[in-house]
Amino acid sequence: MRIIVGVTGATGVEMSYYLVKALTCEAGCQADLIVSNGARTTWELESKIPFEELLELADSVYRVEDMAADISSGSCVTDGMIIMPCTMKTLAGIATGYAENLILRAADVCLKEGRKVVLVPREMPFGKVHIRNLKEVSDLGCVIVPPVLTFYNHPKTVEDMIWHVVGKVLLQFGITCGRFVPWTGMEAEDDS
Repeated sequence: MRIIVGVTGATGVEMSYYLVKALTCEAGCQADLIVSNGARTTWELESKIPFEELLELADSVYRVEDMAADISSGSCVTDGMIIMPCTMKTLAGIATGYAENLILRAADVCLKEGRKVVLVPREMPFGKVHIRNLKEVSDLGCVIVPPVLTFYNHPKTVEDMIWHVVGKVLLQFGITCGRFVPWTGMEAEDDS
């Protein structure tokens, strides 16, 4: 399996570290990484993990300006793309087909080739333009997985919450993450 990971400059960039780590621990899975300039800045502001550790996890790292990269063409076969986190600017670019950088171009290629594109949008609250663009990309075939807090898994740390979001994203590609705690249902009450 080969999955492209785009990281944009929204808050929550550290989630991408856990995502790439999970992908590269999956047997036979290749993670191709593209990090926007804004994501690099946000990383320095938010994360205590050295940025180089993110880059070292990936199988391939592409410059966001490299519009001649193999993943910019539909003839480069991948299983799809995850953008985590996804800025509203990137969301708008995907919604309108404005492929001005490699993250947007790779997403555009995945969509035109019928490959899965999963977006993890970071904004709160969503404005009307954001909601319109979310609907538009959903109509285009993107899967929207906002990093929403979940409590049924009894998280103890922020890291537990990140692993839950990563697990939900990876399920879209049929990958089960070992750190993901799924809902297992409730015991039925005995009415007798």
